[in-house]
Amino acid sequence: MIKGIIFDYGGTLDSRGVHWSEVLWQGYQQAQVPIDKETFRTAYVEGERALARERIILPQDNFHTLLRKKVAIELEYLPEKYDEATRMLWVDKIAAYCDLAARQCIEEARPTLEQLHARYPMMLVSNFYGNIDEVLRSYGIRELFKGIIESAVVGIRKPNPTLFKLGVDALELPAEEVLVVGDSLRKDIVPAEQLGCQVLWFKGKGWTDEEDRQTHPHTITAVADILEWISQL
Repeated sequence: MIKGIIFDYGGTLDSRGVHWSEVLWQGYQQAQVPIDKETFRTAYVEGERALARERIILPQDNFHTLLRKKVAIELEYLPEKYDEATRMLWVDKIAAYCDLAARQCIEEARPTLEQLHARYPMMLVSNFYGNIDEVLRSYGIRELFKGIIESAVVGIRKPNPTLFKLGVDALELPAEEVLVVGDSLRKDIVPAEQLGCQVLWFKGKGWTDEEDRQTHPHTITAVADILEWISQL
């Protein structure tokens, strides 16, 4: 029996289970940045490391602001240096593309989230940059969640199961009565199962081909599938 739900955010609610590097890569292609995917992936990783080292993303930043900062940093790691006007044009185009993509995914998920909110207390547990509360508010879904456990705030990152334990404790439910929904098998599903939670893997395009080949008995391909899965319990 399920009495509460924990959602991951990035890659789960805002990109249909697709790893965010893939969404950003689409944005780079739309902006016609002259790089190959391998070069982009290197810049993506270095950008994530830079954001982890320094407090660049602020609590009041919405997702569009986050994207502008993130993309600007990634462009600094390209092997060829471009003039500022060109880089800022790319930043504008990529951030606009990715923000719109995220908004569309949120709007697609909203009806399901609202139905689940009416039946269950929900928590959000995420590896994020310290501004997820503002991101949820700007997209109009913050009120659907009882609370947020965010890695940058609590100082713990997935796949450490402690992050999910904090979410379970906030729901004040036994782990076996909590459903965890996430897009990463390694970072969401495995640690949640270690706690004894029920799980649904929202599987889209992953970071590696190995991830794409992995399987799990409880897999969905759309947020709306959660309602059908619950109805069959």
